[in-house]
Amino acid sequence: MELFTELQWGLPLFYFLLLGFAILMYVLLDGFDLGIGILYPWFNTDAEHDHLMRSISHVWDGNETWLVFGGVILFAAFPAAYAGLLSILYLPIMLMLIGLIFRGVAFEYRFKSERSRHWWNRSFSIGSSLAAFCQGLMLGAVVQGIPQDAINLSSLQWLNPFSLFTGLAVMAGYALLGCAYLTMKSRGALQQKAARYGQRLVIFVMLAMLLVSLGTLMLQPEIRSRWFGGWHTLVLMTLPLAAALAARLLFIDLGRVQQQYKTGQQVQAIHESRPFWLAASLFLFGFCGLVVSIFPYLIPPKLTFYDAAAPDGSLLFLLPGVLIFVPLILTYTFWGYHIFRGKIEDYEEGY
Repeated sequence: MELFTELQWGLPLFYFLLLGFAILMYVLLDGFDLGIGILYPWFNTDAEHDHLMRSISHVWDGNETWLVFGGVILFAAFPAAYAGLLSILYLPIMLMLIGLIFRGVAFEYRFKSERSRHWWNRSFSIGSSLAAFCQGLMLGAVVQGIPQDAINLSSLQWLNPFSLFTGLAVMAGYALLGCAYLTMKSRGALQQKAARYGQRLVIFVMLAMLLVSLGTLMLQPEIRSRWFGGWHTLVLMTLPLAAALAARLLFIDLGRVQQQYKTGQQVQAIHESRPFWLAASLFLFGFCGLVVSIFPYLIPPKLTFYDAAAPDGSLLFLLPGVLIFVPLILTYTFWGYHIFRGKIEDYEEGY
């Protein structure tokens, strides 16, 4: 009986952490293929566009599994937060889904089209950019706090300079992930081009992370006191320091890729793959900082995950499915990436 009681008390926290894991997996995996779409206009030729599409054609739909899974967890485990967020952020959510639909259709039709290929190129790029920008808008709205009177469906109080800037920051972060992914999966001039763009984006992303962090501290006194309110400040400061170190190493590795290409040397494997993991670590450190800032809220500053949690019976009913499907999703995700490891070859045809 005591074990059952402890399980009931721990289930909301378990689902809160599971929701965070699903969001992180989605950001890391779907982030780089959205980044490929954002980068699309910066690559000019049909051959480059074909290469970009082939680099993610085998993983993009599997990556979006985590978006669906996160939505299911939010709906089933935290129905009050689901209802509140969807009513407040209805417009950016719908625009995000429309963007994802357009880019998905572009995958299916671009390789089969001839005269209309340029339209599918634009659909892929615009859809990817719109989806990423809307995700940044929603992030900015959650971080700065949802106004108490914003529950009105016609309210656009979440639309402000801070959320617009976080939208652009998320786009830049996804584009950086895309550059690092292309550096790992490509060769020759295209690899060098991706590394060059990536170096520029590292600077912009770190500046954006700094400005968003400062803006959050100014807008939310509670978050400011959490970060600078006691001895734990020394522990929390390891997150921005680790992010700064990862950004420096990422900048150096991308520079080495360009230098080795210019001198005609074969690019070392570590300098090809490590940039992606360093870029992913930037998102990991940023996500950890976000969790530290808003915990235990799902809708700051009004709804915690305990308040939003479904009844204990519903959480227990959901548990067997979670314990079955989370390992299953992880297994086929890692297996798919293992099967399609290595470079993308330009002689490969179609989608």
